[in-house]
Amino acid sequence: MASNEVKQSLKLFIVLSRATKAINEATNQFIQQNGLNPTEFAVLELLYHKGRQPLQQIGNKILLASGSITYVVDKLEKRQFLARVSCPEDRRVTFAEITEQGSEFMDKLFPEHEQKLHELLSALSSEEKQTTIELVKKLGISIKDLSY
Repeated sequence: MASNEVKQSLKLFIVLSRATKAINEATNQFIQQNGLNPTEFAVLELLYHKGRQPLQQIGNKILLASGSITYVVDKLEKRQFLARVSCPEDRRVTFAEITEQGSEFMDKLFPEHEQKLHELLSALSSEEKQTTIELVKKLGISIKDLSY
């Protein structure tokens, strides 16, 4: 029979999973209401905040398989939200860069996204959010150090 600590770990996993699922579902619904899928939003958000990125590195930065990146970039390029830009120093490298139209779209959408997230997380006080950030970060770092 599992000890209370083992049961508590399972309970924590379930609670974290359910909270993450609820936040993601609400966030994804908002993103889809604005004409994007979550992956398209993630690519645009990366370019909006970090500037041009090599296509080969976008997948790692938003945790997406590289094969899907080409499809997503194609869709965003058709909507004129981003452009492909060749690297002058290395012809093997192509960058994705947000366009003026993409920036204007994100100028409107991102503050709304931030506000929605704030509303979703409003059940926690500022201090509780800070504590949660520290604890979940500690957990994530400790898991990276484990090997199976």
